[in-house]
Amino acid sequence: MQKVTINKILKKKNKIPITCLTAYSKTIAQIADKYCDIILVGDSLGMVLYGMKTTREVKIETMILHGKTVKNSTKKSLVVFDMPYKTYTNKFVAYKNARKVIKLTKCDAIKLEGGKKIVKIIRYLTKRGIPVMGHVGLLPQTSTNFKTKGKNFAEKKQIFEDAIDVSNSGAFAIVIECVPENLAKKITKNVSIPTIGIGASMHCDGQILVTDDMIGLSDFLPKFVKQYSNLKKVIEKCIKNYSEDVKLRRFPSSKNVYN
Repeated sequence: MQKVTINKILKKKNKIPITCLTAYSKTIAQIADKYCDIILVGDSLGMVLYGMKTTREVKIETMILHGKTVKNSTKKSLVVFDMPYKTYTNKFVAYKNARKVIKLTKCDAIKLEGGKKIVKIIRYLTKRGIPVMGHVGLLPQTSTNFKTKGKNFAEKKQIFEDAIDVSNSGAFAIVIECVPENLAKKITKNVSIPTIGIGASMHCDGQILVTDDMIGLSDFLPKFVKQYSNLKKVIEKCIKNYSEDVKLRRFPSSKNVYN
């Protein structure tokens, strides 16, 4: 099992689709590690695990705990740490926090949301040896509503220019979220680094989903998510059966008792 490196990710552009998923826990990380090129310790854990309304409530200390767990539970995948809201307000703050994250979690890279506004930050970090994944289109940390971005000419132009600038700043990949298919295709053709789509069509160099959405553990099911299972129903059935067994004194049985 060879370790996935940033260089290997770069070489996949226009050749082999890149597989990515989120992970926040040991078990999911271990499973994803068998099949994914990249595992993102996403700040989406705020909503998925902690019931927060937005990712803006997630603290870096919380992210570091999950980052350690995921990195310690993987052998092959490239592990990327999602930098929380307001932890990269300028290049100096970003560098201080990114160094702390890499030191404590041993993650392979960090992810930042934004375009032109954070280009100087990306350049500053990458020149100091901190690999950065970009993120354009819908930006969960700053968007006030969840809807497709880049439908009108002005938005389309801005997102395209953001992607070009992020690509030229030293990032090794860009997540493109919730944009029309033609825009994702145009960005992918015009940037030199891999694009990772989430609601951005098959024309991207790779795809990412929030694992809990994909396996049916969350209540979030936008158009771009394909639900491969409904584990929520499976878990509910298990708990219901357990509860009935306890109430009817079917559990514990003789098989579950020490003699």
